[in-house]
Amino acid sequence: MANQLLQQAREFTERLKHQNDISQDDIDKAKNAISSAFANSTEAEKELLQQYQQELDAVDFRNS
Repeated sequence: MANQLLQQAREFTERLKHQNDISQDDIDKAKNAISSAFANSTEAEKELLQQYQQELDAVDFRNS
């Protein structure tokens, strides 16, 4: 299950990084995916999720 959630978090983050018109709802969905994946992940996966979170924060800042 964690791998599926990790993949979903990655897909949301990658899509938003390359999208110009981003809604707050899109950002919230990506953040929820990251949070959900974090709960049941390995240490290596947590490092990836932290990277996704930083990328998402940059997108959120750019979108502000």
